[in-house]
Amino acid sequence: MAEVAFDQVTKRFGATVAVDRLSLRVEDGEFLVLVGPSGCGKSTALRMLAGLEEITDGRILIGDRVVNNVAPASRNVAMVFQSYALYPHMTVYDNMAFALRNQRTKRAEVDRRVREAARVLDLESLLKRKPKQLSGGQRQRVALGRAIVREPEAFLMDEPLSNLDAALRVATRAEILKLQERLGATTIYVTHDQVEAMTMGDRIAVLRDGVLQQVGSPEELYERPANVIVASFIGSPAMNLVPAALVDGPGGSGRIVGIRPEHLELGLHGGLSFPARVEVVEYLGDEQLVHLVRKDTPLLAKLPAAERIEPGQELELGVASEKIHVFDAETELRIER
Repeated sequence: MAEVAFDQVTKRFGATVAVDRLSLRVEDGEFLVLVGPSGCGKSTALRMLAGLEEITDGRILIGDRVVNNVAPASRNVAMVFQSYALYPHMTVYDNMAFALRNQRTKRAEVDRRVREAARVLDLESLLKRKPKQLSGGQRQRVALGRAIVREPEAFLMDEPLSNLDAALRVATRAEILKLQERLGATTIYVTHDQVEAMTMGDRIAVLRDGVLQQVGSPEELYERPANVIVASFIGSPAMNLVPAALVDGPGGSGRIVGIRPEHLELGLHGGLSFPARVEVVEYLGDEQLVHLVRKDTPLLAKLPAAERIEPGQELELGVASEKIHVFDAETELRIER
């Protein structure tokens, strides 16, 4: 495996800047997640690394080698696509062996690698089946197996779970993490799902409009978002972001106060407190999402289900001082307190 680096990489499509001066280093064996809304440039960045898109400016390095002008097949990276991209007329075995055979790898070595990957991914009983005979989760495991057998320097995954249903996404997410830990593989994983990002990444890089907003561990991005963009994207449900004056918050005018729904409490004293009216209550078993309004501005609180809350109620809400985030309203950058 090897480290991967983007060095001031830019990609333009005509007048549109899809990726703007991206500088990012992925350590050997690290699992890095590129996350952001649709159109933020994350898939374009991955495709440039794979050699499927030309770079407008800057450098991409795999190990110590600049690969700007290296053909995709010679970059020694393996990409797993959202669509699986399996050959429908081939068996699972042949799909996994295809790239190795193209490289004229010896038959015994092909067989060893395919059967080892099949064992790791629990595909041994499916090697003679064709893709149409497999479930979505099984097809995704075959796509992963096809990447593993190549023994690449880095795995590139472009929203590989987006075609799976919710339960299967959670299960496959765990499989990918176990696999990455076992292989010690440098992995760059693209998703628009911030829950995937938070649960999978050693570090997360947040992109918006082609610009890197922040990179750090899931804990860093959750506890100390660098700006309003990161604050609103990381965390589920999303952070409440309101003018400071609306809740008599710190800093007064020109400030935005950020409060996570899970940090709001009923009747808390010693921090920031304010009244709000209940609009809708969503019961989730052991907790409830309470939609409120404060001076015509919507707020969301995640509260214990044991609290009896009804639409139309006036609640006194509070948040501890250390849980309050403050941003400059003009620059949208975090203000340290």
